[in-house]
Amino acid sequence: MKRSILIITGLFFYLPFITAQQSGGDSLLLEEVTVEAFRTHQTANKGTATVHILNRQTADGYNKLSLLSGMNTISGVRMEERSPGSYRLNIRGSSLRSPFGVRNVKVYWNNIPLTDPGGNTYFNQLAFNNFSKIEVVKGPPSSMYGAGTGGLVLLSSLYNWKPGADAEYITGSYNLQNALTSLRFGSDGARHEITFAHNQSDGYREQSKLRRDNFSWSSRYKVHEKYSISTGILYNDMYYQTPGALTQAEYNTNPKAARPAAGGFPGAVQAKAAIFQKNITLGITNTYIFNRFISGSTTLYGSYTDLRNAAVRNYERRQEPHAGVRSTIDIHLNNSFAQSIISAGAEWQRGYNNIRVSQNKNGNPDTLQTDDDVRQTAYTIFVQAHTILQKKWMLTAGLGLNKNSNDFTRVNNYPVKTITLTYPATLMPRFAVWRELNSKGAILLNISRGFSAPTTAELLPSTSILNTALQAEKGWNYELTTRYAFLLQKLQVSITGFYFDMQNALVQKRDISGADYFENAGAIQQKGIETQVNYLYTANNQFIKKVQTSIAYTFHDFTYGNYVNNNVNYKSHTLPSVPKHSIAATVIVQTLGGIYLHGSWYYADNIFLNDANTAIAPAYHLIGARSGYTLPLTTHQLNIYAGIDNILNEKYSLGNDINAAAGRYFNAAPGRNFYIGIAWSWDKKPAER
Repeated sequence: MKRSILIITGLFFYLPFITAQQSGGDSLLLEEVTVEAFRTHQTANKGTATVHILNRQTADGYNKLSLLSGMNTISGVRMEERSPGSYRLNIRGSSLRSPFGVRNVKVYWNNIPLTDPGGNTYFNQLAFNNFSKIEVVKGPPSSMYGAGTGGLVLLSSLYNWKPGADAEYITGSYNLQNALTSLRFGSDGARHEITFAHNQSDGYREQSKLRRDNFSWSSRYKVHEKYSISTGILYNDMYYQTPGALTQAEYNTNPKAARPAAGGFPGAVQAKAAIFQKNITLGITNTYIFNRFISGSTTLYGSYTDLRNAAVRNYERRQEPHAGVRSTIDIHLNNSFAQSIISAGAEWQRGYNNIRVSQNKNGNPDTLQTDDDVRQTAYTIFVQAHTILQKKWMLTAGLGLNKNSNDFTRVNNYPVKTITLTYPATLMPRFAVWRELNSKGAILLNISRGFSAPTTAELLPSTSILNTALQAEKGWNYELTTRYAFLLQKLQVSITGFYFDMQNALVQKRDISGADYFENAGAIQQKGIETQVNYLYTANNQFIKKVQTSIAYTFHDFTYGNYVNNNVNYKSHTLPSVPKHSIAATVIVQTLGGIYLHGSWYYADNIFLNDANTAIAPAYHLIGARSGYTLPLTTHQLNIYAGIDNILNEKYSLGNDINAAAGRYFNAAPGRNFYIGIAWSWDKKPAER
């Protein structure tokens, strides 16, 4: 097995150098597109932040049930799936704070915040066709984007827009049924895109069915040369069952089983454990140019989530409306020696939540236990200066002022009173220096301070006990990146080393019922190396017309500082949930005849499952392959394909429950599975002049 892996690794590395001898034709690597993060308007290879670009083409090659496989091709990024529909996304971090959803990472869709003022993001509300470009920024974004020590995700749906339509259907193992459609119409001055996605699966475990319907509408109106309006609607209606975690013995006996009854609590099947979730987000953005020196944008948005969680322990209903505004103004100062952009702005969010927890009686709410009204407020004020000196140097200095507060009112307890938890306004600076070494390489130094207040779900977890003692995470991040290009820019290598000294780190615990609660663990030292290698080969009039390879290697050495819990000091213990080594490799081969091959390999090292480092999830290798045929029909294109995931039929657990009582750590992932698909696309021909 090890020999096979070494051979595959060697092929991934060696293939670019074989094909490079025959390369011809021009190509554009993905990292050359302009990124919007931090408003510097540079490319991913030349900016002053560590950014990775993911588009529909590079994320393609899988069954499109989620963005999991595409996200995991990025070094330093790990997306997990506890069960179909339940996803966690971590950037340079762990899963300690994320029993579900996404925390500690800010997420925007078309400049509209998807992260609520309580700090949570329902990443599962997104479908594969809701975006045409994703920017993943690694490192604290607090200097401009508010609370978050992990990173930033910006999704755009109108990038590289052109009129046309797409339709795709995928079916496969576990009764997988995916249908995706999109329609793009209008003109350059009035762009529109409407998408719909239906995802359905019976799941690979007992009690793990999924159904999701997703709709989005994006538009951009160019009123005149200096003013445009963008609007967006994102709607999601989903239902997914939650099978619960297993002990080691249960996992070894039958990994497909749902959590059985134990300790006075019913099993997942008896409790009809499931989540019913609806999300709708609406936003409008005004972009304006006052003159050649001053420009800016303002976004107004509103969002509402209705979530019902029938769990083994209880039945929870969350109603979560929130709204906000984000506004930025840019001042452009240019001369023969330097070009500068000074950006200043603010983001403000307010949420009014109601959280009702009842007993769960066979999947229905019974006796009311708690009824809480929660008001959340989050704001950030920021200023940043970005300067380019003679195209050889780039300097960025930013400063953000962040503040979060939560008001909790338990209305079913008398006398009714409100408890306010406020996290003082905190300054978050960021400094970055980029230096071009020559036409092929550059070096980047980035120093930033991160800030992340406890989320509402951490202050009031599923135990329904308000934790007033939690403190905000803070810390300084230091990173050094070198980027170099070879073979006429076709082979690009990026290596980043970082050290993040986090204070008051938040960690998750689970009690015997499966309810989560959180506490501060003091200091955590996060050290790592992240390497990304991309190669693109193109050739005209040759059988192999395109070869695109990517290899991402991640080394994360995360350890506790002086963390004492129940009279046990976990100093120098490895943080649970974080594999020390991980590798993601992909290769795409396209032929002149329309046949293509897509191969992928993902490796994750052993993962500790508790603070004591006594429980371990073994390392695993995932190998996938997809082959298809693309038939061009003038302006139309037909794509027929088939694929296999987990070819080796590895038994592994993904989205583990960390620090779980009674050793209920394991959420089994699917074994070998298959899918087939057919896709049709049409691009409108430009009008003849």
